[in-house]
Amino acid sequence: MEICHLYISSGHNFFGHHGRDPDAHPAIEVPVIECVAGHGIRGDRFYDYKDAYKGQIAFFSAEVFDELCSALELRDCSPASVRRNVVTRDVDLNNLIGRDFEVQGVNFHGTEECRPCYWMDRAIAPGAEAFLKGRGGLRARILTDGELHSTARIPEAIG
Repeated sequence: MEICHLYISSGHNFFGHHGRDPDAHPAIEVPVIECVAGHGIRGDRFYDYKDAYKGQIAFFSAEVFDELCSALELRDCSPASVRRNVVTRDVDLNNLIGRDFEVQGVNFHGTEECRPCYWMDRAIAPGAEAFLKGRGGLRARILTDGELHSTARIPEAIG
């Protein structure tokens, strides 16, 4: 499994926002994330969200993102828009539901599909929710501490 991109966000834009407007917390691309067993990703909105929370980390397929962009004819759309932490390549994430797995020395337990919701049509484009049904990514619990490293080249901020 290749890790193509890593994202964290300090707050929820859509999660828990039913009936009101989304917030504007950016998903920030980072080269490394710190996974803390039983807690989540240090610095992310779901860190210590709930005891034994099933979505301490969320994975998403780069291949599915590419198919989504092609199907909806999207240009200049970032994988950050799906609001998942880890964008992967060369793995079927649905096969990891209910299973323990290891990535870069960190152990996880796949808990469930990270189901798309109606917000996807607003965050990405109309039709995104329907397109992503059954392939919205993977929620997981973090079982061991460690770091994940991205293969992306992330430009450093100036100033």
